[in-house]
Amino acid sequence: MRAIVQDTYGPPEVLRVADVASPTVGPKDVLIDVEASAVTGGDRRLRSGDFPGITWLPGRLSMGLTGPRKPVPGSVFAGRVAEVGADVERFQVGDAVFGTAMNGAYAPRLAMPADGAIARMPSGLDFEQAAPLAYGGGTALHFLQKLAALNSGEQVCILGASGGVGHMAVQLARHMGAEVTAVCSERNHGLVRDLGAQHVVDYRGEDFRRTGRRYDVILDTIGASSFAHSREALAPAGRYLSLLVTGRLLLRMLAGSLLGPQRAITGVAMEGAPALERLAGLVEAGALRPHVDRVFPLERIAEAHAYAESGRARGAVVVRVAGAQASAGDGARGVGDRTHGGEVDLAAPRGDGGRGEAAHP
Repeated sequence: MRAIVQDTYGPPEVLRVADVASPTVGPKDVLIDVEASAVTGGDRRLRSGDFPGITWLPGRLSMGLTGPRKPVPGSVFAGRVAEVGADVERFQVGDAVFGTAMNGAYAPRLAMPADGAIARMPSGLDFEQAAPLAYGGGTALHFLQKLAALNSGEQVCILGASGGVGHMAVQLARHMGAEVTAVCSERNHGLVRDLGAQHVVDYRGEDFRRTGRRYDVILDTIGASSFAHSREALAPAGRYLSLLVTGRLLLRMLAGSLLGPQRAITGVAMEGAPALERLAGLVEAGALRPHVDRVFPLERIAEAHAYAESGRARGAVVVRVAGAQASAGDGARGVGDRTHGGEVDLAAPRGDGGRGEAAHP
């Protein structure tokens, strides 16, 4: 089958199409015909070998020193069960499912343990909407509920509020009863308001620390700030959470209450099937809905990664995998990308200079 492979770490161009063997299914596995995947922040960091600070050595040792040990990347998927192992009772052939894998989702077929991070798709979503749900929704839910222990009535500020994780976090924070301030570019203010944000901040013209509000939780989804930079905007017992693991953040976590009641928190969302089933329930209850900005054919995966890294994506960047078993040139000749959100300019600047921060979606 034709799939995306990666031999070395680097920019989006290291991703290429190649022939790979189809996966086999053991007695406790399911085989999934992948319809769609997505470009997640984790996918981009693994592609580039970007393990920051003290995580560089353990990251490279676990994933591969000069290139990934597992050549087919891709960590989220939506598709249909094509085959079940002899001992599998949880799924049946034809079930529409979504979930996460350590790798292999940028391919038409994916083998997964039936008891792994996989669940039936919620009704009302197509495959392209369901593919990013596990990462964006799962990460937002893990950080807000488990790590921040968010309570109803608390003030929450979300940096990168219109991005792949941020737009899910806005919806989940509102569902949990928080008052939400969304920090993003002005062009995305309408989107985040529609998702439930009560206050919006244009990061180019306004400092979220100068709004007059003090936040119980600041969730930095894109590495736009730091604990030291954000703490003056935190409530006395506020929590700053970042998806980006840095040495300074880890040291602040280790120091804990020695430096005061304000806390710095980071972690890795590696939830299993129960969390995915909860996300599906939230979708079906109308509390959560993935917003897809643009859909690329699999053969244009490098463009998809470049666009996701541009800082201009509104919501998720999705990769259409179905049909990828055709020749490598088919997508470039005849399969167009779809835009679900606003207009896209791939030639636009790749973000703000500022303090070396990431651009705000």
